[in-house]
Amino acid sequence: MRIVIVGQAWFGAEALRLCLRREHQVVKVLAPASTGEEYDRLYAVALQAGVLVAHCGRRVGTGDIPAGTDLILAAHAHAFIDAGARSAARLGALGYHPSLLPRHRGRDAVRWTIHMGDPIAGGTVYWMDEGADTGPIAGQDWCHVLPGESPAELWRRALAPMGLRLIDEALTALDQGVIPARPQDEACATWEPAFTTGHLAGKDRPR
Repeated sequence: MRIVIVGQAWFGAEALRLCLRREHQVVKVLAPASTGEEYDRLYAVALQAGVLVAHCGRRVGTGDIPAGTDLILAAHAHAFIDAGARSAARLGALGYHPSLLPRHRGRDAVRWTIHMGDPIAGGTVYWMDEGADTGPIAGQDWCHVLPGESPAELWRRALAPMGLRLIDEALTALDQGVIPARPQDEACATWEPAFTTGHLAGKDRPR
């Protein structure tokens, strides 16, 4: 498949490496630009791999997606991938959300999982649409939250590796001509706003 990756940081870089190992053609990466000594891992890995990379703003539109793209993969992406961009890819846009969707929709799902004392966490690969984490589910799994675990620890121990595995499984299905998708149960949906600086200390931020 011809894939565009939109994302950042460790998770985005590992998603790129996963696609390359699977011998997909990553035609473009959209990531935060590296400046000075401050660099984004996905941006740097794309440069090292010889993949076309461009700065990602707050919105991804039709013009950001090369012709002939099969799939947009959102890997720790904070940009909105609009309808034009999604329709420019044959299959649309697939993203990973670190919660058991439809629970904890919103950008700080891991922090809210810990803050609300959930004993169970999880991750969901889903098809992106116009809503906030509302699209059909392509794959999902769960894990226990360990006593005293911080958001960063939960992300690194369980949710990030889970996300890469779920993406890998979804790509396998797509390679076989299967498009996994089931609707979210709106009766169970929750949405939480972004945490402010005062909610949690910087040491709790997922990488």
